[in-house]
Amino acid sequence: MRFREKDGACRKASTYDWLSFSGTEACGEYCDPRQEIRLDNGIFRGIVVDVSRQELEPVIAECELYSLRRHREEELMRDDATRFADLVTISGTWKIDAASTREISRDLIGIFYEDINYAGDGGIYAELIQNRDFEHSYYEVDYIDFAQNPIPWSPKHGWELIGEGTEFELDTNRPIHKNSPHHAVLTTHRPGAALVNRGFGGIALTGGIVHYFSLFSRSGDGKASRVRIRLAEKGRELCSMEIDVTTADWEKREFKLIPKTGATDAQLEIIPLNAGVVELDFISLFPSDTYKGRRNGMRADLVEALIELKPKFMRFPGGCIVHGNKCYDMYHWKNTVGPLESRKPLPNRWGYHQSFGLGFYEFFLLCEDIGCKPLPILHCGVSCQFTITQTAVPLQEMDEVIAEYLDLIEFANGDITTQWGAKRVEAGHPAPFNLTMIGVGNEELISDDFEIRFTMIMQAIKIRYPEIEVVGTAGPGIDWIDYREGWKVADKLGFEYLDIHYYAKPGWFIHNQDFYDRMPRNRKTKIYVGEYASHRPDRAGCGESALTEALHLTALERNADIVRMSSYAPLFGKEGFCQWNPNLIYFSNASVCRTPGYYVQKLFSVNCGDRYCFNQLNLDDGNREAHKRIAGSAVMDSETGELILKLANLLPRECKMQVRIDGAEIVPQKAPLTLLTVSPDQLQVAPQEIMQAVGPDFEFRLPPCTLAVMRLKTTLSHILSK
Repeated sequence: MRFREKDGACRKASTYDWLSFSGTEACGEYCDPRQEIRLDNGIFRGIVVDVSRQELEPVIAECELYSLRRHREEELMRDDATRFADLVTISGTWKIDAASTREISRDLIGIFYEDINYAGDGGIYAELIQNRDFEHSYYEVDYIDFAQNPIPWSPKHGWELIGEGTEFELDTNRPIHKNSPHHAVLTTHRPGAALVNRGFGGIALTGGIVHYFSLFSRSGDGKASRVRIRLAEKGRELCSMEIDVTTADWEKREFKLIPKTGATDAQLEIIPLNAGVVELDFISLFPSDTYKGRRNGMRADLVEALIELKPKFMRFPGGCIVHGNKCYDMYHWKNTVGPLESRKPLPNRWGYHQSFGLGFYEFFLLCEDIGCKPLPILHCGVSCQFTITQTAVPLQEMDEVIAEYLDLIEFANGDITTQWGAKRVEAGHPAPFNLTMIGVGNEELISDDFEIRFTMIMQAIKIRYPEIEVVGTAGPGIDWIDYREGWKVADKLGFEYLDIHYYAKPGWFIHNQDFYDRMPRNRKTKIYVGEYASHRPDRAGCGESALTEALHLTALERNADIVRMSSYAPLFGKEGFCQWNPNLIYFSNASVCRTPGYYVQKLFSVNCGDRYCFNQLNLDDGNREAHKRIAGSAVMDSETGELILKLANLLPRECKMQVRIDGAEIVPQKAPLTLLTVSPDQLQVAPQEIMQAVGPDFEFRLPPCTLAVMRLKTTLSHILSK
């Protein structure tokens, strides 16, 4: 289906075109073709099309099949006790042929960072002051029922003047940098007031350690002023110091503050001590115990949680945030590098602000710290799928978009003789970041506008950097027309990876374990499952979602010859600040909570392999629905010579499993068996390890609602040499 826009060009229509189409956006006979239709169950607005009965019958059949599938996908584990009431004991045989294998991807499990749920500022980025640069601004999110209502931010957001005798205003006269035009002006007539910042829901401080405080200051009236800097919690002073402001030009000041005791709900207070005018900007407070002690660094506890996952890659910075609201405020990575005061902050698609203290340089460093490949994603010249109407960068301006990609590759990999490589060296990293892949776009409507611009970008990358692998996109879900259109573009252009997304109910993961088994194996373009998660109706990150994701990951391992990468989404959620649930890791200002889903991802990532062993799992009971709730995967790790077995049991009954391994010598031994046992509603759990007697033929008992992982030492050299 196509419709004609104002410029006369035709483009493909998708789901949201007819939902959002308006007469102001089109012309002629194609203006808003929807009609109101009265049916038995209400009044509907849509497109009326005359079709024959013969044409309609396949549609009716497809709708009936769709309805059946959706009904099955509504199944929840809370009903399994009734659904499988007749199951008393479960036993089965798992036959593994270690000599019959195929190569699979070692890069299967990665992570996807998107600045949602205050993941960056207020999250992994360790800055403790909110709106340190006075640059928050109002932002109207142009989503279709997809984000929370925007908050009317202002440059004063996060700051409050408490007390009397001082006026707090903002000015743009002679800014530190053009990208940070606003600064604070405190005009004091008599001392007694304080400018207060509570950070992101209170400031968490560690007693006895250094906190780096910095700001830019200047005198606004040519006279010297004295200011007290104070950290306090509920009126109790934790530490303080006094500084003099004397210069007429901006001066960067840096000091060390050491709180006497720890705090979880502290605030920063800036207190003028005499009459006068003080101008302030870029007011920052950083703990010294960031990861690796970096001054502009990350929260160590959150970085360590990522390191534990051992992800093979990290996709960043999004997600829908790469598009911005429309083409005029898309995410530009060049605005996120360089001196902090020169970076250009941007409102976030998710309803808050990005200071870009966490910019692309810091993302590359984070990937290096974690030990994973970087996978940056940039916009491709068209707006987000979920904006009211798709907008596109004019073709005559696409050179600037293409330059963002080419310059980013140069920034990551170029040497000091190149323009952007020199900027990386200047930032403090002489060695290249070894970028090998780059993502072009995220979830766009696969329109003609998109395909033209995607093709231009991809061709430019391949001409300049043929070794760089390109990751394309296939819309927001596998049931969307964009998924099919995305594959058409992939088959036509033959780029390396297609990024597909789906958020589904637990029942979908149970009843679609063969989704990738049915796919062709000979496509040049491989699959990257860039965003997926199991969503219960209550959107809880619980045992049920984790176990159905474990079931799904066994299918991904089985198909890791074509599904080369995957990443759960989203990664982070700050307690009390979430726009989206569930998330893999929840955190507060002072704590980190690893969800059951986190441990599922960890068990698969830490226990990855590079060859898949063909296997067959049979249950003695003939209950087909029970069979769907037990799944296994067997892989080999050629580096260690180990056979790694993973088995997921979603049933509310223990399963007695007889394991038989052919094609490899399994010496009788005691092997570590890791069990993640979690009830469907459980929100927190950690794996437990026991020792299991194993051999070429052994029995073990798999508890109800459990993911089990074991590593077996074996002689595999004759197999791995093939």
